[in-house]
Amino acid sequence: INAEYMGDLHTMLGRVARRFARARFAPPARYLADAAVEFAKRLPQLSLAAETTDPARLEAQHKRGKLSARERLMLLLDENTFREMDKFVEHRCHDFGMDKIPKPAGDGVVTGSGLIYGRPVFVFSQDFAVSGGSLSEMHARKILKVMEQAVKVGAPIIGLNDSGGARIQEGVDSLAGYADLFLKNVEASGVVPQISVIMGPCAGGAVYSPAMTDFTFMVKDTSHMFVTGPSVVKTVTNEDLTQDELGGWKRHTAESGVASLAFENDIDALERVREFVNFLPASHEKEVPIVQCLDIRERDLSGLNHIVPRDPNRPYDMKDVLRQVTDLGSFFELQPDFAANLIIGSARMEGRTVGLVA
Repeated sequence: INAEYMGDLHTMLGRVARRFARARFAPPARYLADAAVEFAKRLPQLSLAAETTDPARLEAQHKRGKLSARERLMLLLDENTFREMDKFVEHRCHDFGMDKIPKPAGDGVVTGSGLIYGRPVFVFSQDFAVSGGSLSEMHARKILKVMEQAVKVGAPIIGLNDSGGARIQEGVDSLAGYADLFLKNVEASGVVPQISVIMGPCAGGAVYSPAMTDFTFMVKDTSHMFVTGPSVVKTVTNEDLTQDELGGWKRHTAESGVASLAFENDIDALERVREFVNFLPASHEKEVPIVQCLDIRERDLSGLNHIVPRDPNRPYDMKDVLRQVTDLGSFFELQPDFAANLIIGSARMEGRTVGLVA
């Protein structure tokens, strides 16, 4: 058996052993051996199902300028640090013919943990190529498990959102999953950082949870956030709106203020999120790590003597002041297009994180 999957085997055998322990008799060695053999036989098929995305759908993702769920995680996390959880979970729906079509392993979301610059984080990445990334009962349970582990360990939660909303075939089970997610968002608030990256359409229930997290980022031209789509708005109000007008990146970074930043593409977004995580503490109980400062203490700042004009009616760029008094290249601005009369963000002074309001 491939060593990568030994953890799954041990987990299964552990459950078998506990079941027998509750029954107060020892498991026969033959029973455990048969279970191990059966699991080993199924492992290649299960692994293949979990790793393989429909090539046509994957190509469609790439044509839209979007990466797959797993590709995104590989770029977000340090190399070879991702440890997946619940890889073989399947949905349990039997209504509306759902029991007659293949059940993709993972149920449309990839969850687990990894490292960013050596610091632990917990992640989930919704797979739009599987049922449109729609949230089912088991899909929600996978995300809840990751969030619970993050709070228990004291590590940030990063969600890569690409979902069409609730899985209609599951009805109230799907909606109940959203209710559980919202509750967990509230419980984790102020305990660990919660970051949402909108990397595709997020409609209906899929948009509430990101809006409740600490920081929400979007990808230009491919991401949208709205409670209901343009066709429903047309039916109710008779207004013709495009997806961009209703919930595109410009709407949320400049007008609603829901999104903190918008990035050019998936790769740019994931690189910048990696950078941003380093400004945050792992939890409310831990300090922000101090990074090596390459800035020179004796750097010439004489320009600050003349940056504020004598004429009080003459404007000047406050960002020039912030960049000079902080470590070179460390200023990370948030919401630059929303309420432009105020500047907020993070930076470093001698390697220590500071918050800026100007």
